[in-house]
Amino acid sequence: MTNEKPEETDDRSLAESVAARTRELLIAGEFSPGEKLSEQQVAARFGISRNTLREVFRLLTSQRLLTYVPNRGVFVVAPDEAAVIDIYRVRSVIQKGAVQAATRGHPAISRMRLLAEQGCEVGSDGDWRQVGTINMEFHRAMVELCDSTRLSASFDLVLAELRLVFGQLEDTPYLHEPYIGLNASLVRVLEVGDIPAAVSQLEAYLLQSERAVLAALQRTRRYSRRELAS
Repeated sequence: MTNEKPEETDDRSLAESVAARTRELLIAGEFSPGEKLSEQQVAARFGISRNTLREVFRLLTSQRLLTYVPNRGVFVVAPDEAAVIDIYRVRSVIQKGAVQAATRGHPAISRMRLLAEQGCEVGSDGDWRQVGTINMEFHRAMVELCDSTRLSASFDLVLAELRLVFGQLEDTPYLHEPYIGLNASLVRVLEVGDIPAAVSQLEAYLLQSERAVLAALQRTRRYSRRELAS
């Protein structure tokens, strides 16, 4: 039995809903790493009270997507190299498990096929930021192969944090183009049910991506330090 009041439950549900919508915006790249969030503007955007907003901020801070700086306010997190290494460690566990659980004809494979084709089309137009967004959705669809709402929810946190890593980098062909073809290749082996080949490709894919992201982040940070020193 619980003594929780109905309005408290409603407020918590609203805060969780807004936190989920905010994560979607983070995955879409709508917020910049290091950006200070205005309570007034964010509350107005979602049509919520300041008290509810503070609960939203608390939830997202506990999920490592926001950070509170005393006497300064709430900021979007800018993940560092150590965070990148851990993100890819988590990705490897979840995504390899998803691929190993895949069955031929699963609806998620059709969604992955569609997203791979969209990424190719958008890449030909040179819109690399959108290619990055589509790639996030591709990997989200991959985790749906598990048919687990809990795993999908956990992976959404990983994607949001990963997008904040990409938000610190310049969207270039170097960062996104290699994975257009790799996505299509992964779909092909999943469609024919060749799980060992899919796992092998995914392992190489994630290792290549991790190294590229780390190198790009390190270059960006070195450049920023030189700019500050000059």
